[in-house]
Amino acid sequence: MDWKRFGFIGLVIVVLLGTVVMIGQVKQAPLLIITSMLATTIAVATPLTLGALSGVFCERSGVVNIGIEGMMLAAAFFGWLSGIYMYHIFKLPPPVCIGLGVFFAVLTGGLMALLHAALSITFKVDQIIGGTVINILAVGLTGFLNRQLFFGKGSVFGGTVPSSPGVLPTIHVPITELFGGICGGAASCLENVQAVNRVFDQKPIAMTAILLVFFSHYVLFNTRWGLRSRAVGEHPKAADTVGINVVMMRYANVVIGGLFAGLAGAYFTIESVPSFEPLLTNGRGFISLAAMIFGNWTPIGAWAAALVFGASQALLINMQIFRDVIPPQWAFLQESYIVGLTPYLLTMFILTGVIGKTTPPAADGVPYEK
Repeated sequence: MDWKRFGFIGLVIVVLLGTVVMIGQVKQAPLLIITSMLATTIAVATPLTLGALSGVFCERSGVVNIGIEGMMLAAAFFGWLSGIYMYHIFKLPPPVCIGLGVFFAVLTGGLMALLHAALSITFKVDQIIGGTVINILAVGLTGFLNRQLFFGKGSVFGGTVPSSPGVLPTIHVPITELFGGICGGAASCLENVQAVNRVFDQKPIAMTAILLVFFSHYVLFNTRWGLRSRAVGEHPKAADTVGINVVMMRYANVVIGGLFAGLAGAYFTIESVPSFEPLLTNGRGFISLAAMIFGNWTPIGAWAAALVFGASQALLINMQIFRDVIPPQWAFLQESYIVGLTPYLLTMFILTGVIGKTTPPAADGVPYEK
């Protein structure tokens, strides 16, 4: 990833952070606003980061995957559904139900990816069509089951949505406890340390996503597996001649990508809000693809791009958090239909190629004929 892209990412994030600070610093400390924006950005960028990693693994091995949206949606539903059933039917403790919900969400993503791999690799269906099939299947299946299981006649729970066992708890990083002593009892200093601490207090999937970014980058560019994965995505015939099983490598990487998408789905209903709504993912899978392209098919680049989209969404959230201090002339920014357009406008802006040419893997989207 070149410096032009990093510069663009930094510029957008600074502009978004600066907007909130400029508007809210009338009555609030700028550090509080900045740390709130950063914490929110990391949290809401989590599904985008995982979705972008899903795309990186798929496309680095030569399989286009526009079905990330459907994989996320199906994983969000079945992870949430399994947690509810374990809690109400089998009476398991809430922590166990939440953990099983994450497991089934990841499993669902893997199974949906396996279907996409079979269509794209074995049956050589056009990969764009195969991904569209995954998306349509997820929308129809989750919508139908949601109506039948909870709102249909004779449903298990009598036509009502039962309570969820809860969501994953926030993991506290003890920065205040470790560094609070340097303030020497000064209240303002302690408040600043606590504000910084809020940036690092994230939930498990959000923290896992960041670790997976660096782990994925290491695997793709510093291991034999990564070399083989990139080889079958760049020149599969050459890889085949040296004994690399192209079909197996593509299957494995697509399924790995599906597991990432499944974990992204778990974020929506198990880490963020313990409920499901039809079309809950709201285009996040497609924004993840934009982040992957913007990041030039690299994990770290894709994460940086995901943070840009996350910052634009965090702008809307923080406009609501600090609505009491926004001057009247800026009140229009509190309208969701205005600020909520920012991620999608950025997507179009980035995909127009204004930030420079990207280079996909040479055999991306091309079925392999042995």
